[in-house]
Amino acid sequence: MDWAAKIYANTLFVLDLTVSKEFYGRVFEKSPVYEDAHSIVFKFGDLLINLLVQDEAATLIAPAKLASQNDGSRYQLTIQVDDVDTTVKRLLRLGVRMVNGPIDRPWGIRTALFADPDGHLWELAQ
Repeated sequence: MDWAAKIYANTLFVLDLTVSKEFYGRVFEKSPVYEDAHSIVFKFGDLLINLLVQDEAATLIAPAKLASQNDGSRYQLTIQVDDVDTTVKRLLRLGVRMVNGPIDRPWGIRTALFADPDGHLWELAQ
């Protein structure tokens, strides 16, 4: 049996839960499947994205330390879309700032990249 065959959830540490909830609901057109005082969970297919207030990070990752948002990104999530250009236009109308793209990549896909309010990177791939 492949014990690591399926990623179940990703936890992203956020500064302001209210801002993140509004952003994820508006941009991804989703409602939370769970929420409490410290976290909000959104479902993307079979994957759960848990937005956890960064002050609570130690409860999950100690003794590891949470890196500062100013240290730069070390993580990217990718969403497959039918049309990157159409999706980018929609995001721009919503006031989302694109980090890059749309770009035709040498490996044969078209991509664009944006960040959530806490700097977590989301790639669109066609």
